Amino acid sequence: MKAWSWRAGAGFAAGAVVLFAVAPVGLSDFRLSLLAKYLCLAMVAIGIGLAWGRGGLLTLGQGVFFGLGGYAMAMHMKLADAGPGAMPDFMQLYGQLDALPWWWKPFANPYFALPATVLLPMLVAFLLGSLVFRRRVRGAYFAILSQALAAALAIFLIGQQGTTGGTNGLTDFQGFFGYDLDDPVNQRMVYFIVAGCLLLLMALARQLIQSRYGELLVAVRDSEERVRFLGYNPANVKLVAYVSAAGMAGLAGALFVPAVGIINPALIGIVPSIEFVIGVAVGGRAALLGPVLGAVAVAWAKTTLSEEFPAAWTYLQGLLFVLVVAFLPGGLASVVGLVRRRRSRPPDPAPVSPAPVVAQEVPA
Repeated sequence: MKAWSWRAGAGFAAGAVVLFAVAPVGLSDFRLSLLAKYLCLAMVAIGIGLAWGRGGLLTLGQGVFFGLGGYAMAMHMKLADAGPGAMPDFMQLYGQLDALPWWWKPFANPYFALPATVLLPMLVAFLLGSLVFRRRVRGAYFAILSQALAAALAIFLIGQQGTTGGTNGLTDFQGFFGYDLDDPVNQRMVYFIVAGCLLLLMALARQLIQSRYGELLVAVRDSEERVRFLGYNPANVKLVAYVSAAGMAGLAGALFVPAVGIINPALIGIVPSIEFVIGVAVGGRAALLGPVLGAVAVAWAKTTLSEEFPAAWTYLQGLLFVLVVAFLPGGLASVVGLVRRRRSRPPDPAPVSPAPVVAQEVPA
């Protein structure tokens, strides 16, 4: 594993200064809450950058793992608001249940709920990945399969209105581990937790990329059969990347709930999953910082432009994706490299003019 260079350390220090000093001072409470939402989406993008950018696994269903982490956290917060032994308010409103479902009860314990936000998505990814990768399903087939999983989970949640809130999802949270979420001070604390987790995931992803495993993951992406010939199992290599990305998405979903105050099927279906990938593509899937900047930029553009052009934003988003894929495959993160290569390119040699033809006198 390579040691941290001064440039990497300086980059993380600069990011910490921006997130922990500049943003809280320069942004209002509302804008800071929006930034916390964008940073949660950036966490998902880090995992996609690892799986897709490094491993070539185009996953279009990260909304599944984002939703599992989000619902696990939301269930604990609803039970904490209701009090010991009581049912959440929406279950009493719908009037379909007279007792708390058995699969809700473990989430009343924070020592179960907190690890579950990360471990549950990782377990689902492990089971799915074990089946898919060992059967050598890859490429477009893997992308479609992951997307179908996102659609299936969203449909399941909508159908279970009495226990999941249906299309409304879970919302109206009052507290977060004993702290009042209506208090602006506590909302800022949630932002700091999100920012700290983002930096932690970036550091973890960098270590994976710089390690021998990162080199092996790239080798599997470029030539899977050659890696298998050398004695490695490509399925296990891809499985580690897929499960890691799922854990990152689960943590992002868990922090999204206290930061935004809602989790519902519309946030975890096919469309959000594709938006995650668009953010990564725009920022640059092969770089560490590219997915983060791309996810934040696309989420910010969605919030800003959808207010002005609510019906046209989807077309603008699609056009942006097409333009990036067609003219800037490496995303915005590749712009600096392209400029440097253009500047370092030696100038084209001057055209050589043909030697003048001297007319010779023909002796008479």
